[in-house]
Amino acid sequence: MALAKMNVAELEQFLRDEFPQAFSGDDITIESADGQTCLLRQRYGEKMLRPGGTVSGPTLMALADFAMYVVLLSAIGPIGLAVTTNLNINFLRKGLPGQDVLAEARLLKLGKRLAVGEVNLLSGTSPDPIAHVTSTYSIPNV
Repeated sequence: MALAKMNVAELEQFLRDEFPQAFSGDDITIESADGQTCLLRQRYGEKMLRPGGTVSGPTLMALADFAMYVVLLSAIGPIGLAVTTNLNINFLRKGLPGQDVLAEARLLKLGKRLAVGEVNLLSGTSPDPIAHVTSTYSIPNV
């Protein structure tokens, strides 16, 4: 795969301008993005929890989908209309309350029309994933 077409600062600006409903810069931060991988952090907040004190599935799915979008944009540039066509998630263990959630995304295959990637979701400083995601994105003709 080629070098990144968008760096972290460019991604943040694009997302604030074009997708503010998902990226306002206050609870999710892009820690790195290089055209092949990215690392996102979602700061802990009580709204992430479901009954029983675990991080909710919708929180994890949304973060994983967003991480895949970010890594894809870092690879292809500011093509805002790239969309998810498939997302599979395996919940592996409980995400602990009080801990930030990290999303480590990487592209597995980048084609002209489709991109396939995976995301590992981590809780706090634990090296053991709390969920594993595979995802496919459709890339529009530009």
